[in-house]
This record gives sequence, structure tokens and C-alpha cells, in this order.
Amino acid sequence: MEILRLLNHVARENTYLLIKDNGIIVVDPGSEGDAIVAKIKELNKPVVAILLTHTHYDHIMSLDLVRARFNNPPVYVSDKEASWLYTPEMNLSGLSRHDDMDDVIMKPAEEVFQYDEAYDLDGFQFKVVKTPGHSWGGVSFIFPSEELVITGDALFRESVGRTDLPTSNFDDLISGIRENLFTLPNHYTVYPGHGWSTTIGHEKNFNPFFH
Repeated sequence: MEILRLLNHVARENTYLLIKDNGIIVVDPGSEGDAIVAKIKELNKPVVAILLTHTHYDHIMSLDLVRARFNNPPVYVSDKEASWLYTPEMNLSGLSRHDDMDDVIMKPAEEVFQYDEAYDLDGFQFKVVKTPGHSWGGVSFIFPSEELVITGDALFRESVGRTDLPTSNFDDLISGIRENLFTLPNHYTVYPGHGWSTTIGHEKNFNPFFH
């Protein structure tokens, strides 16, 4: 599996395209919708699914555009945040500090994540683990065969997600990372929602939030 990182202007959020011979999975389609669509068209493969680590506005701004351009692939989201897709106050776009931007209102998702099963979507094999704390429905995606994990806004390179937002909880964030991410092998690559990739081992050793 190849993984491409697309950097979005709003909040410098990372969209990831996971690519296999038979298709693409899109993770967290952010603000640069035209660029995301152009890259998918260039790859010339069907979109198998869209996975959301959480539903803050910067991670979902191009969701409906990607759906419309690529035959409405199923969208997967945490049940705790499914309604946030069309609730600006909860996805944060409707807060007063974002009066300079339009409210982000997307269509409902087709699927909610199941945490007790291994997913196999057209050959993309992964499992979903809970990593709440930045938001209460935050999740991470572990791809065992590829030895990588996509962590959304839970774990960053030498940092963690902010916990001063509605439904945030610092203790939940730290415990979720310890229990569901730091139990992975040290060599696993970490692809976060913002910033550059890292490894589980690097974060165990150098992330100041765990020392």
C-alpha cells in the first residue's frame, strides 16, 4: 500500500490517500478540495471509502465534494461524532471565533465504526481503535500488514492533540494513546492529522507528554 499526504491550507491539516492496485481510501478530506480531487483523478482508481478520524471542520471540509466526484463512496465515522458532520457548533466551524468562515455542513455518513472487528474493504485491511480526548469520538486506524497507524489529532510528532475544546479530555487522550497506540511495535510509522510522520518508538522516547 502506498500512502500519500496532502497538506491543506486550513489548519495545515493532513489528508491521506491510501492506494492499492484496485482502489483508494481517503482519510480526512480537508480544505483543498480541488487539489484532493485532482490527485485522485490522476491516480485513476476508484475510491473505496472515506474514513474520518474525527469530525472537526478542518478534517471534513471537502467530504461532500469528494463523495460527489467519485460515485458516493461510503463514509465511516465514530457514532459519537456522526451528527457533528452537519452541526457547525460541534465541528467547531460555527463557533464565534470562526465568523470569518462559512459553517461546515455535510451530509450524514453511511457507516459508524465497529471496534470489535477487523475491516477488509476491497483488500484494505485495518482495525479501528478509540483514541478520544481531543474529541470524544476520536479514533485511529491501524494497518498491521503495512505496519502503520493513522492517528488523527490524538498523537503528533513529539506532541498530542489540544484538549481545550468541547468534549476534550486530557486524561482520556493520554490513556487512549498509552493503551491503544503505545502497545504497537516501536517501528510502526505514525501518520498524524497535522505535521510530519513519526514512529511509535520515537514518541515513547521523546514525546514530552509521556515523561
